[in-house]
Amino acid sequence: MASAGSAYLSVWATAQATGPVQRRGRYVKESVRHPARMLPAIAAHAVQAYSQPGDLVLDPMAGIGTTLVEAVHAGRDAVGVEYESRWSDIADRNLARAHSQGATGHGAVIRGDATRLLSLVPSVLAGQVSLVITSPPYGPTVHGLVRPEPGAGVAKHDNTYNDGTDKGNLAHQRSLGGLADGFSDILTGCATLLRPGGTVVVTARPWRKNGTLVDLPSAVLAAGVRAGLVPTERCVALLAAVRDGRLVARPSFFQLQSVRKARAAGTPLHLISHEDVLVFTRPNGTNSDVTAGGPREPAPASRTGR
Repeated sequence: MASAGSAYLSVWATAQATGPVQRRGRYVKESVRHPARMLPAIAAHAVQAYSQPGDLVLDPMAGIGTTLVEAVHAGRDAVGVEYESRWSDIADRNLARAHSQGATGHGAVIRGDATRLLSLVPSVLAGQVSLVITSPPYGPTVHGLVRPEPGAGVAKHDNTYNDGTDKGNLAHQRSLGGLADGFSDILTGCATLLRPGGTVVVTARPWRKNGTLVDLPSAVLAAGVRAGLVPTERCVALLAAVRDGRLVARPSFFQLQSVRKARAAGTPLHLISHEDVLVFTRPNGTNSDVTAGGPREPAPASRTGR
């Protein structure tokens, strides 16, 4: 986990241990089934850097509850919203484990669509949240896990948010603009729940689709501005370990495969070794000032990568 002394560094050393090691014993084993888990050390660092014991932390796209677990272990209270019942059930179990291990904060998971956040969260919490930590989905399918199949190489599994039949899931938006609009709605709700001066931390990374780089971090930045939030920092959360001044990559099987294929075809791709961390604050003022939002800007389109 991140140390308090490093709380204000713009580069977060959040992968000194692998994801499985960070979760071992702290999360139920079914947690690995989620296709896009946040590293616990990223959530823990954000909690330590941007909140105080007793504060209320929110994750409107809670998944298996990583933000909530790290918050309650750090003595904060936490509430999460999760669309998919299979993940919210696991989040409940992870919170129960945290409390059984002595976590002093209180945590809860609400089932529902975070684009309608204010209809889900009790109105008494408006203006009470100190910190929001979340991450948008990366499309309907992500890397997931692999298992060897004799004579057939490897097979992918646990690589989707749901079975694909429920198109209400934000992950199934077909365009970056649609995803950004939905995420802007979520952040607008978060802005109302935040106390004046409260913080929003969003992790995101670009991805490639048919050779084109999809600039999700810039889309998130624009969504935050449309929600009336003020961008204050842009940090880097490492997905690689730091050893003797050098980065030690921790790629998935599919990341390695993608880079190797691209290089064989003459495209000089590199492994992704970090996530962008976009930090916003809620300006001082009334809730109505915030929910009115800032100037609406179009979400950036995909751009060609290097």
